Amino acid sequence: MELKSDNTSCCSNSKPEKVEFNILNETNSCCNSQNNDEETFTTSSCCNKEGEVSQAKSSCCSSVEEPQDEDNLVASGEKVEYLIHGMDCPSCALTIEKGLSKLNDIEEVKVNYNTAKLQVVGKTNNSFDTLENEIQKLGYTIEPLKQNNYVKTYNVEGMDCGSCAKSIENHLNTIPGVKSVNVNFSTGKMKVEHENGEEEIISEVSKIGFKASLLSKNSKQTQLTKKNNDNGLIIMSGILIALGFIGSYTGISSMMSNLLYAVAMVISGYKPVKSAFYSIKSRSLDMNVLMSVAAIGAALIGEWLEGATVVWLFSLGTTLQNKSIEKTRNSIRNLMDLAPQEAWTKAGTELIKKSVEDVSVGDIVVIKPGDRIPLDGVLLQGESSVNQAPITGESIPVDKVIGDTVYAGTINESGSLEIKVTKLVEDTTISKIIHLVEEAQEQKAPTQAFVDKFASIYTPIVFVLALAVMVLPPLLNFGTWGEWFYKGLELLVVACPCALVISTPIAIVSAIGNAAKNGVLIKGGTFLETAGSINAIAFDKTGTLTEGKPKVSEIKTLNTLEEELLSITLTLEDYSTHPIAKTIVEYAKIKGIQPKNGELFKSIVGKGVQATIDGVVHYAGNVKLFEELKIPLDNIKSQVLNIQSEGKTVVIIGNEKEVLGVISVSDTLRKTSVKGLQGLKQVGIKEVVMLTGDNEGTAKMISSEANVSRFFAELMPEDKVEAIKQLQKEGYKVAMVGDGINDAPALATADLGIAMGGAGTDTAMETADIVLMADNLEKLPHTINLSRKALALIKQNIWFSLIVKFIALALIFPGWLTLWIAVLSDTGAAIIVILNALRLLKVK
Repeated sequence: MELKSDNTSCCSNSKPEKVEFNILNETNSCCNSQNNDEETFTTSSCCNKEGEVSQAKSSCCSSVEEPQDEDNLVASGEKVEYLIHGMDCPSCALTIEKGLSKLNDIEEVKVNYNTAKLQVVGKTNNSFDTLENEIQKLGYTIEPLKQNNYVKTYNVEGMDCGSCAKSIENHLNTIPGVKSVNVNFSTGKMKVEHENGEEEIISEVSKIGFKASLLSKNSKQTQLTKKNNDNGLIIMSGILIALGFIGSYTGISSMMSNLLYAVAMVISGYKPVKSAFYSIKSRSLDMNVLMSVAAIGAALIGEWLEGATVVWLFSLGTTLQNKSIEKTRNSIRNLMDLAPQEAWTKAGTELIKKSVEDVSVGDIVVIKPGDRIPLDGVLLQGESSVNQAPITGESIPVDKVIGDTVYAGTINESGSLEIKVTKLVEDTTISKIIHLVEEAQEQKAPTQAFVDKFASIYTPIVFVLALAVMVLPPLLNFGTWGEWFYKGLELLVVACPCALVISTPIAIVSAIGNAAKNGVLIKGGTFLETAGSINAIAFDKTGTLTEGKPKVSEIKTLNTLEEELLSITLTLEDYSTHPIAKTIVEYAKIKGIQPKNGELFKSIVGKGVQATIDGVVHYAGNVKLFEELKIPLDNIKSQVLNIQSEGKTVVIIGNEKEVLGVISVSDTLRKTSVKGLQGLKQVGIKEVVMLTGDNEGTAKMISSEANVSRFFAELMPEDKVEAIKQLQKEGYKVAMVGDGINDAPALATADLGIAMGGAGTDTAMETADIVLMADNLEKLPHTINLSRKALALIKQNIWFSLIVKFIALALIFPGWLTLWIAVLSDTGAAIIVILNALRLLKVK
């Protein structure tokens, strides 16, 4: 038996597998038996080799016969996610990565600037408090994304020293049901992992003279207070600088002015200097380091006003950047608030309010008019219109009847509904959308990767150049030390690549957020850039341009009435499983047609069906069947050929003596297809191509209705791949639009794969680069247009950032650039770049 980790356990008798935990989830365990069945226990537990469960505080076992591989131990591969607050450019993310990498037992650190998320892989020794302290040293704040249900956070009042915290810990550790306690004196917070009630914990804390209260999950007061405090400090330091500046012209002594500047520097510069110290320790060269060196250097050469203005402008710029960037992050985070956190579940005749996490598949959930649907499910009772805009981007409500699928986060417009839950909260369509969008934000686009690489080379070069400017010219008697030291400080400020590195990711996140709100999932910046360069789009016909469901399009009668013909056809086809037969049966039933008494039903493979009705044998089938039966077709043969030339399928109905009529069935064009294709041509798509396995006649008819540029007919799946390759050889950048299942090879071959109807199929969401959540091709022109605008804005931002930098560099050596103008050019450029990118959120 092997025992790994302090309090976390997992055992496997077959093969080790990676299990994810939250940072405080230290007692959950899992056992994986040889048949790969998995059980999770709420108390810490262990399975022995006989498979029995025994209670233990912290343990894990594996079969003696099959010891675990050291490389796959769960304890050393725990992955935890957090939200980081305060990052205003990608270099901040790099600083945090380097700072945390030096902690013991940390195997991997990944910080994503776009999503403001931190992923830590390592052993459980590193508590949240350890990470929180390290993050705070770097000048940021952190909060866990998920918490163990058994770990509760409390506010504790009355502590006045560290020994108080220790007393609380020691006391609670003696209480049965308490697994672990961590009390932080400086924050006044207590994290307790316990199985007993919250009231008992609060009562026990009060026994030793302190007051505890459960921290609300939705509490944002601390963060809000901190932001308000930061704003107050910026205002205060700005007032001090203004007083010092005015005083220098109204007779106040220079010493007093410099004192005011010094105080302002301390107020505004404390946080960046502190962050710079820990950045240097982690060998990271970020903007905090550059700005801090510039400000301190200015003070050393007596430029107190310059130094104070540098840190004040830097703090102000950082605050404005954070506020602007939060808008883009919130565009995605708002998706998470769409689905309600609680649901009314039906238990017999009673309604019970439950957290959505506690609702199981198969439970019956009741939704009142005007409420949001909490989980994906199938409608059991009631009828209503449901606003599916959060999922599909369609603003027009969809009528739902019994048997229809409904999605979490959508709005029940009218009528009370009962749904049977089909997916757990983590598996709902809205959860998958959020997951896909967050993953998309984490993928670097080619432009972003290039800019990041450029910035990583540019900054050290300019930093070294700044040091050379400070030292070499005065050594060579080309000026005074003070003069060149000042120029070097200006170079340090110009070395900040903030506006440049922020130019691409903010634009990409804004565009992806806009698309998600409109029911289009773009799975990454790479695909966003590719969509902007597409000039040809190929469409699968069935299920993409057309409905994919055949419908009765025309009825021709001979020697009988239409109602009589439909009654005979219903009798014949009702026993058939063929899709066309089902279509005709459905049509007849909608019309209220009643079947006749039939007997001796027989299916004629590949030709049709027969049955005896009122003593007469009747048939329904194709031309070949009636020709073999030698039933005369002279009077309708030409009509049948004309109908078939239009791409329609013909069903002939008759008896042993004559033909009674003809019913034609066809796949109809989607209502949105024509408008969608017209929109694509308006946004500059040169070739709109249709790919189909149907015959030439059908393809020609549909292509003329849809107004496509060209079509390829009678294609097998592999032929569709060849058609895509042919377009690429002709010099086109090709996107393929299909249903994400049978078109997978063509979707993979195209430069961009676009799947239809992600709300209905998981496969569509997994296979393509872009997913249209609704079966609506009118979303495509918006997607292409949005992508092109994003590319244009990215180019604008990059060129603007570079031009500002080069102008600043050029103005240093003639002595025209001051230190505070250098800071203003850097932070100002970053804010302008962000605001420019935010315009993508408003693209209609």
